[in-house]
Amino acid sequence: MKRVFVKTHNVKAFIGALDRIKNRPAELPGLALIFGDPGLGKTKTSMWWCAQKDNDGIFLRTKKLMTGRWLLEELVAELGEAPMWKTSDLFRQAIDQLLTQPRIVFVDEIDYLTRDARVIETLRDIHDITGSAFIFLGMSMADKKLMRYRHLYDRFSEILKFNELTEADVSTITLEMCEVKLKDDAVKFIYGQTKRFRSVVKWLYKAEHITRTNNLKEVKAEHLQNGRR
Repeated sequence: MKRVFVKTHNVKAFIGALDRIKNRPAELPGLALIFGDPGLGKTKTSMWWCAQKDNDGIFLRTKKLMTGRWLLEELVAELGEAPMWKTSDLFRQAIDQLLTQPRIVFVDEIDYLTRDARVIETLRDIHDITGSAFIFLGMSMADKKLMRYRHLYDRFSEILKFNELTEADVSTITLEMCEVKLKDDAVKFIYGQTKRFRSVVKWLYKAEHITRTNNLKEVKAEHLQNGRR
C-alpha cells in the first residue's frame, strides 16, 4: 500500500473550511465543528492538516474519563510548556501561550466532553480571550449534543459534516493508494461493500494479498468475492 494522503470530497471541504477559519475577519469567531460517522477520515485529515508546514495547529484527543484539569494539562503540554499543578495556573498558561503564539487547536472526540458544561465553557473562554481557533471533531450526533450550549454553538463559523465516500472517491483512493491494478468492476464491488475510508483500505490490502498469492496482473470483482483466483 502506498503511503499517500488522498483528497476525497470530504478532505477538500475540510481544507476549504480551515482556509476560511485561518483567514477570517477579526470580528468573526474561530470555532468550528466537524462531525460524522466513524471511519470517514475526520481524525486522519485533521492530523494531516496539522503536519503541513504552512499550518500552525495542535491536536488533542480527549478521553472518556478526561476532566477539565486533565484536558488543560494536555493542552499546555502540546503548547510547549511544562504543566503547573493548580487548575488556575494551567488556564493562565494556556492563555499566555495562545496569546503569544496563536495556534489552531483540534479537539478530537468532543462527544466525551459534552456531558460537562464546565469543560465545554472553559474551551469557549480560552477561545474568547485568545482569539485562537478551536476545531471540534465529533461523531454523527455531536452537533445535537453541542446545541445545548448556545453561547458556544453560536460561535461556530464553520459546521462541516463528513459524509460517506462517493464512488469517485473510492476510485481515487484505489488509484493513488493500491499497488496493484483493479478492474472497474472491482472498484464498483468495493464501493458496494463500504463507503468508509477505513474499510476501503482493508479491501485494498485484500486485493494486494490476492494478487501476490495468485500471481495476478489485475484484480476483478470475482477475485474479491471469492478471496482467490
